[in-house]
Amino acid sequence: MKAWVQHDTGDPGVLQLEDRPIPRPGPGEVLVRNRAIGLNPVDWKFIRWGHEGWDWPHIPGVDGAGEVVALGSLVSRLCPGTPVAYHNDLLRPGSFAEYTLIPARAAIPLPAALPFPAAAAIPCPGLTARQAIEKLPLKPGAHVLLTGASGAVGGALMQLARERGWIIHAVGSASQAERLLRLGAATVTDYRRPDWCERWAARVQQHPLQAVIDMVSGAHAASLASLIAANGHLVCIQDRQESAPLAAFTTTISLHEVGLNALHHHGSDRQWAELVAAGSDIARRMLDGSFDPQLIEVAGFDQLPAALERLKSGPNPGNRVVTL
Repeated sequence: MKAWVQHDTGDPGVLQLEDRPIPRPGPGEVLVRNRAIGLNPVDWKFIRWGHEGWDWPHIPGVDGAGEVVALGSLVSRLCPGTPVAYHNDLLRPGSFAEYTLIPARAAIPLPAALPFPAAAAIPCPGLTARQAIEKLPLKPGAHVLLTGASGAVGGALMQLARERGWIIHAVGSASQAERLLRLGAATVTDYRRPDWCERWAARVQQHPLQAVIDMVSGAHAASLASLIAANGHLVCIQDRQESAPLAAFTTTISLHEVGLNALHHHGSDRQWAELVAAGSDIARRMLDGSFDPQLIEVAGFDQLPAALERLKSGPNPGNRVVTL
């Protein structure tokens, strides 16, 4: 099979297109013939960083979509020919190849009519957004501030939050305001305004925030903790809170971290079944037009490093995928 391989760390340009053996599925695994590959920030970051758990040379990539072509032992719910999308453990050989081995429990069954480029946009953005949503026991009408809203995860999160009746206040690029409103934001705040946080500190006196979902950094999330109403929630999708951002016994907010890849090592089969069901639901909604896959680029497999470099350089108001 053809695969994009890295022999050393660096920028996406270190990837080399090589012939590699087609892997064979072991117990609890399935082999997927990739038809589309979703590109995510974690891909270029780990190409740059590497990981001590990798065998070298390494095939990167976490998201893909295609057909199941072979089953390992102990796999019963899938069969050859089943169209699936998947998020693979970043420690395993990944999706930047014609074929990828994945844990069977991570395979998201797809409607046969859903195009693979749209399906490849589901796993990392959609399931990360779903995890963040599930952290929050909020009622319809709750006000939620979402920072870093212009990206693919933000777009998925707004669409999922809209169906719960939450009022989402997006903080993102002013150039994306129309898109953010279409995806479900009630208001849009330009993150480039130097006083945007101060303006929100005044607004929460009349409209308390039940939660803040931050996709910038742990430090950025901590700086917003004072905006949250008593017994509210602070969710970190980038980084986490190493210590409480506010004094004890004040607003007593709850702190949450989100890490999709961690579920490969610490999640139960039941948790994966629930996550896969959520991914299948997103796929069905994409097919009927009620969920936007947010595709901004569909490139060829031979252009993968260049597309990944464009993802790295940004901006990325949606998903970039490559097809095979």
